[in-house]
Amino acid sequence: MSNSDSSENSKTNVEATQKTESVYTRKTKTKDQDDQNADLKIQQLFKLMVENGASDLHITAGVAPALRVNGEIVRVKIPPLTPNDTKRIVYQILSEDQKNEFEKNLELDLSFGIKGLARFRSNVFYSKGAIAAAFRLVPTIIPDFKSLKLPSILLSMTDIDSGLILVTGPTGSGKSTTLASLLDRLNDKELAHIITVEDPIEFVHTHKKCIVNQREVGSDTNDFSDAMRSLLRQDPDIILIGELRDKETVEAAIKIAETGHLVFGTLHTNSCVQTINRLVNVFPADQQDQIRTLLSFVLQGIVSQRLIKKSFEPGRVVSIELMIPNIGIRNLIRENKIHQLYSQMQTGQERSGMITMNQSLFKLVEAGIISQEVALLNTTVPEELKQMLGIKERDGYE
Repeated sequence: MSNSDSSENSKTNVEATQKTESVYTRKTKTKDQDDQNADLKIQQLFKLMVENGASDLHITAGVAPALRVNGEIVRVKIPPLTPNDTKRIVYQILSEDQKNEFEKNLELDLSFGIKGLARFRSNVFYSKGAIAAAFRLVPTIIPDFKSLKLPSILLSMTDIDSGLILVTGPTGSGKSTTLASLLDRLNDKELAHIITVEDPIEFVHTHKKCIVNQREVGSDTNDFSDAMRSLLRQDPDIILIGELRDKETVEAAIKIAETGHLVFGTLHTNSCVQTINRLVNVFPADQQDQIRTLLSFVLQGIVSQRLIKKSFEPGRVVSIELMIPNIGIRNLIRENKIHQLYSQMQTGQERSGMITMNQSLFKLVEAGIISQEVALLNTTVPEELKQMLGIKERDGYE
């Protein structure tokens, strides 16, 4: 999902539903329920996604297909889908091998492209015995860093030869887009070998100054653990690990960074401090001191981001928290004083370029982009943000 605003032709959810109505409303009164959507093709729904600037498409039995436009669900105005409909529609984009894998494992991750339209990633699953799926639109063109309106300090974070850089946030916060933009910049200026391990591949990187190999779990490698064990025998310089999801991948990322490689990864955490705790806590207690020590040496930066719906116009805006480890932060990590990291991030910010999520939210409120209410819904430290905004308890924000 792009961090930039949705396209102009999705100005309101009403416009999206009106457009779908004109395309897909059909006569159904004389048809059986299973025949009402018999001529519906999934490519039509994908085209509708692109035309309306939708980020996601949801297919599930008992309801019409739904698009996520500017963060909100908008239903396509056609009759509800039956279980037969959902199976027929979803199976249109699966190979025979994928159908067999799905029917065996009851869920499937995949990515694919439609020529002249876009790339998509998908998760297919069962819901109450019927096939369902969620599709995420992945732009075919990697966004230019400037268009994402991210802090320029992020670019200088990549001017290093080794270490660990993490981009974190909830699902749909634009992590993949941020990472793709950073990797594309390195691809433009470095003479290096980039390897990505993803589940599934999202943005496709071409060979520019770098050689780029992208490996998809399930088709190019059995799992993340197998891919991690092979990485150092593939002569990489820059590595992207799609998700640090367990002890094995976290440990591998830290050790690969320690051996002189630049490693990028993602986690589903909501703040920089929470990210440090997550990395350490996946290990048994008797290993945590060692991991904290290693992490204090290899960590080069954490970007925690959110995509927030604008309060006064259509679209969304990105809010960023940024930690760039200095000597003080590295010492606090090593000494297990994680609770002091947040205060340390606020020290000498003009020089370091660090910013907390509350400071980012405050700037968005001051700029008239989001309301105070929306800002408070997106903070992990509400009392501090209330003070910054000058909100007192009697104002009704307890």
